[in-house]
Order: sequence, then C-alpha cells, then structure tokens
Amino acid sequence: MDAQLPLPKYHQIYLVLRQQLRDGQFEAGLPGELALMEQFGVARVTVRRALLQLAEEGLILREPGRGTRPVVPHGQDAYTQASSQSAGKQVRLTGLLENLVAMGMRTKVKVLSVERMRAPVDVADALRLQRTEWVQKAERVRSTADGPLSHITTWVPDAISSGFGKRELAQKPILVLLEESGVKVGRAEQVISARLADVSMARHLDVAVGSALLAVRRLIYDEDERPVQWLHGLYRPDRYEYQMQLSRVGDIDAKVWVSRELSANFH
Repeated sequence: MDAQLPLPKYHQIYLVLRQQLRDGQFEAGLPGELALMEQFGVARVTVRRALLQLAEEGLILREPGRGTRPVVPHGQDAYTQASSQSAGKQVRLTGLLENLVAMGMRTKVKVLSVERMRAPVDVADALRLQRTEWVQKAERVRSTADGPLSHITTWVPDAISSGFGKRELAQKPILVLLEESGVKVGRAEQVISARLADVSMARHLDVAVGSALLAVRRLIYDEDERPVQWLHGLYRPDRYEYQMQLSRVGDIDAKVWVSRELSANFH
C-alpha cells in the first residue's frame, strides 16, 4: 500500500480555520491575510486558497474594505449539534478518579498559567455561576518520557480553588486538590470528540498544524450535584487511549447501554 501523502498546506489551514469558526473564535471577524500568513508561516497565495475554500462552502463572507466575517452561528452547525447530542456520557467516578490520579502520578506536568478571572459566559453556564463570579483558570501540559501527552485547561469556582495555586497544580492532580479542599467528588459528564491542532496546540504538543487530536470535555460534580470543575483536554492520539465497558440493563422492552470506564492509558 502506498504511503499516505500529507495534506496540502492550504487545506491544513482551511481545516484549522473551519474548526475555529465552529468554536466561535471569530465572532468579531477573521484575522487579515497578513496576520494569517505570519501565524501559519505561509505565502499569501496559500492563505487565499484556504479562505476561498471556506467562502465556497458558505462559512465566511469576504467583503472588500470590511474584512472577512463568519456566517456560521457559533454552536449551531450540524457538526456541533450532532456532537452534543450523541457524544455525551455520564460517568461515575469510581474508576475514573483512580485512573486520572494514577495518570497524574505517572506523568510530569508543566503549569503554563494560572489566573483568577471573571467566569466567561460558557464557563459560568457550565459551572452554574453568576457571570460576575470568579473562577480559577489553569493551563497545563502533561508529558511522558516520550514527550508531550496532553494540554489541559480547567476552570474551578473561586471558593474551591482558593486553597491551591501554581505550585500545588505542578505537584498534584487537580482532583486530589479538589478533595483536599473538601470536595466530595461524585460523577462526571464527558464528551469525547476530535479536533485539529492549531498553531498554539501544535507547539505545545509537538505535532504538525492540522494534526488530529483527541478532545475531551469533562464536567465534574460533587456528591450534591454541584459542578466543581470544567475541563477541556486535548490529547495526542498516538500516545493516549480511552477504554470503556458497555453493559445493557433494564427490561427487555427498554434496555439501555450503561458505560463504565476501564482505563485511560498512555504510551
């Protein structure tokens, strides 16, 4: 079998920009051609070809003198709707907690940033906070002996995170820190999907721009059903795998699938 040829550079840029459009990153308009040339390290003709493909698909509108703006409403495209409807899983943390803590103990972490900030709209909604309330946002990269494994961004309500900061996050898994703060972890809601590495993630995870990544969004609840942590994780699929066991339960006329995590492994 012939080796698979790499995607043309313009198509890699098109894929990354399409994903960012779906994430609502360009609500105020896309960067100009010069900014995109600098960001991706390519010639103007390459950027224009990527933008042309987006325009032909009706994802952007290019107007002389007014720049380039998205025409896909954030969160309303078919891809996003399908992901939210089919990918969500509720997971009891009996096994997940142990697996995540074990992973934390067997990898090293680099804390990129920790900041106290007003909760962004999506974070406030997920954590059931008022939009004037404070949260701790932390960004970390986990690595094995072979190199970067994952980029993790977490948001934790200020009342819970006040007891730990950058030093503690560099030393212990965040679920351990939550429990040390008095949180009794109950369950999680998790969505697993795929994303493409943009310039920033490519640098953090040592992959090419446009590489496929495993994307995890996880909302942790305490035993009283209060959200205590909102996590966005991006993993290298060549170094990470997630195993689950599915069981059918219920009466013959109303059987449903119940999932139980077996392991989250890296190599």
